[in-house]
Amino acid sequence: MRKALGKVRVGGQELMRAYLDAEKVQESSYKKYREVLRSTIISMSGTLGAQVSERAAREFSASVPRWPAFPDTAKFLRDMGSRGFKRHILSNVDNDLLEETIRRNHLEVDGFVTAEEVGSYKPNPGHWLRFMRESGARKGSILHVAQSLYHDIVPTQAMGIASAWVNRYDEKMPAGVNTAFVSDTLAHLAAALETHIP
Repeated sequence: MRKALGKVRVGGQELMRAYLDAEKVQESSYKKYREVLRSTIISMSGTLGAQVSERAAREFSASVPRWPAFPDTAKFLRDMGSRGFKRHILSNVDNDLLEETIRRNHLEVDGFVTAEEVGSYKPNPGHWLRFMRESGARKGSILHVAQSLYHDIVPTQAMGIASAWVNRYDEKMPAGVNTAFVSDTLAHLAAALETHIP
């Protein structure tokens, strides 16, 4: 994102917030995730006073598989699989972007659902409905593990699905939001699950 935007006045969490706000607008109606990213970075250029070329925007939109996974992700998925849990990714990206991400990061998963498959973006319920329909999983047997309150934790609560919030950025829990677990990392969540789920 920084490469595409060039020199801008903001950085860190302020830049990430600007990105997430712009992305929400683009995800309000379905288009391929590459187009969401391209349109998001171009719309940000105006608000941040940057000049983003079409080439830079397209390079950014194809960069998803090179985004590094959090360092505890692969181990968490392996450990959960060894304990007999089924692991499914519910992702807001396109199929090919997710497939390459899984390969590059050596992630062990049992399946996935993407925005491309359901034609909508989380927090819309399409991902969960398709996952339950295809896997046969019932709401009471699912634990949805995620970092995003907006995309994941709030909608799962509305659907009656238990969640574990990986609060990596030390955010405050909004009023009215309840989760089964809160942890700062997947490693610490794994330890909590070992205690609570035999």
